[in-house]
Amino acid sequence: MKFLDQAKVYIRSGDGGAGCVSFRREKFIEFGGPDGGDGGRGGDVWVECVDNLNTLIDYRYQQHFKARAGMHGMGRNRAGAKGDDVLLKVPAGTQIFAEDGETMLADLTETGQKICLARGGNGGFGNAHFKTSTNQAPRRANPGLEGQEAWIWLRLKLIADAGLVGLPNAGKSTFLAAVSAARPKIADYPFTTLHPGLGVVGLDGREFVLADIPGLIEGAHEGLGLGDRFLGHVERCRVLLHLVDGTQDDVASAYQVVRDELAAYSNALAEKPQVVALSKIDALDDDARAERLADLAAASRQRPLMLSAASGEGVELVLRALRDVIDSSRRAEEEAAPRPAWTP
Repeated sequence: MKFLDQAKVYIRSGDGGAGCVSFRREKFIEFGGPDGGDGGRGGDVWVECVDNLNTLIDYRYQQHFKARAGMHGMGRNRAGAKGDDVLLKVPAGTQIFAEDGETMLADLTETGQKICLARGGNGGFGNAHFKTSTNQAPRRANPGLEGQEAWIWLRLKLIADAGLVGLPNAGKSTFLAAVSAARPKIADYPFTTLHPGLGVVGLDGREFVLADIPGLIEGAHEGLGLGDRFLGHVERCRVLLHLVDGTQDDVASAYQVVRDELAAYSNALAEKPQVVALSKIDALDDDARAERLADLAAASRQRPLMLSAASGEGVELVLRALRDVIDSSRRAEEEAAPRPAWTP
């Protein structure tokens, strides 16, 4: 399935049905009178967060969604039927924006969430509604109200516990493949990863979700390389794993480039907890490891870890560091959450 994380769609709710002008005229019925029914309400446009979806690819092939109009009222006080609703199904993590691309209408993060984006128009009153003691034969009925229409943006931000960041060819996809069942494309040229990927990591009988995004280069916030459009997929992560290629001559510069791009995209993203790790250490001898580790520690101002996804060295230690940060974040959320009021 092709990955698509942004789509623009047109939605329109249904028009309300018109009321009916009708009079009761039956043989052997002494008294007639108005009996025009009301029009039916137009259909609504809903969006629902469903399971087993991880892309917005369905909205590449269909961009227009229109609910059905309500049926018109009829004689014998028969009201029109309500128009059928339209349901847009999206994966968890989808944000909905207005046409300007900045006004957020909804943020769907949990399966089962359902929100109405456009209400259908009300049906018009039939002439039976206007009957009074002084106006016993009204010859008027209301038309139905028009539905609502709008262009909206759907933007998907993957929901993961940890996210992988780094320069191209830093070993992110190799690490994801080594610790999960995901099978991303791995090759020895830059920008092998073109779309974000998810993997479920199992450790000591517990699991967490790890997200891999395409590599960043200097100037990504200005659109260079693949740009920073995929950074939104790690905004929801609790911790970032910053991989730095240990085979580079200047690991400090490589670390700083990615840090600058994160800060240019969002201060909140740059301030997220980070685990910094030197990757591809299987290609380094002891002296080179110590030198690169010292340079990276000075640049990151923390004690980096070392790993080799190819040989497995240091991988479990990095996973445990990630899980510790994730557990701490979850505990902090639970403590900050309001407790339900006591009831007898």
